[in-house]
Amino acid sequence: MKKRILILAGGFSREREISLKTAKSVFKEIKKKYITKICEPNGDLIKNIRSFKPDVVFNALHGRYGEDGYIQSILESEKIKYTHSGVLSSSIAIDKEISKKIFLKNNILTPKYFKFCFNKSTKKSALIKKIKSKLNFPVVIKPFNEGSSVEVYICNKKDFFKKLKKLYLYKEIMIEKFIPGREIQVAIMGKRKLGAIELVPKRKFYDYQAKYNAKSKTEHIIPVKISKQKMNEVLNIALKAHKIIGCKGVTRSDFKFYKNKFYLLEINTQPGMTSLSLVPEIAKYNNISFFKLVDWIIKDATTNR
Repeated sequence: MKKRILILAGGFSREREISLKTAKSVFKEIKKKYITKICEPNGDLIKNIRSFKPDVVFNALHGRYGEDGYIQSILESEKIKYTHSGVLSSSIAIDKEISKKIFLKNNILTPKYFKFCFNKSTKKSALIKKIKSKLNFPVVIKPFNEGSSVEVYICNKKDFFKKLKKLYLYKEIMIEKFIPGREIQVAIMGKRKLGAIELVPKRKFYDYQAKYNAKSKTEHIIPVKISKQKMNEVLNIALKAHKIIGCKGVTRSDFKFYKNKFYLLEINTQPGMTSLSLVPEIAKYNNISFFKLVDWIIKDATTNR
């Protein structure tokens, strides 16, 4: 008897469009093997889950409410098997400050940063002085809990306050030292170090457009042109981060490689599964088809993740 798979997609985050693309790609691959349905995580979610009675929920949501432990806690309460990371690991991974603190505590190199809270009494001169003393320009400003490089800006001293205004609604943000160098991303599949890929964006950096718009013409390089020793090093760091945060299923870690050192920027607990997505591309290079990758993710699903 065919298993029933409910794909959660869409949602309320800034990454809704990408989530829907992921869901359609997954649906296309598995519809012949499984009884499959795509479902929005709206007010009728629990009702839809109970009426469809899935064997597994494939979590294709990205960003807030789908990748931060919120939806996972609902699925745990319904005692349904689901994919990717659990409640605690999801909430830790999406919070850039908490995950950074864990990286640093475990001797994983990550760019220096400090938290900035929007406050009318903050003096511009004092903030510039703090940036210069702690980080120096250029810096990266970004929200603490968005994915896919949503609202991430590289700033120099001249355009800093202009870009800072764009993040005002977040109340508090991260101001991080900008690390130049090569963009290298690593995929982990369970306990397996799946592989790495290098990205050469035509844009200023690997932002939302570079990730999801084919017209941005980001170059994907696989295999990555680094020594075997350095490749093992970055794979090991990614697996270590995956383990210490308690991740499950598939993750993708984003690194900058600069002056022979790897800086871990963040770990993604629900990487995209679209035609431009990196984890399927890394898997394909390692002789794992898109169907086999998705099927593995489904078979890996459990409750109490």
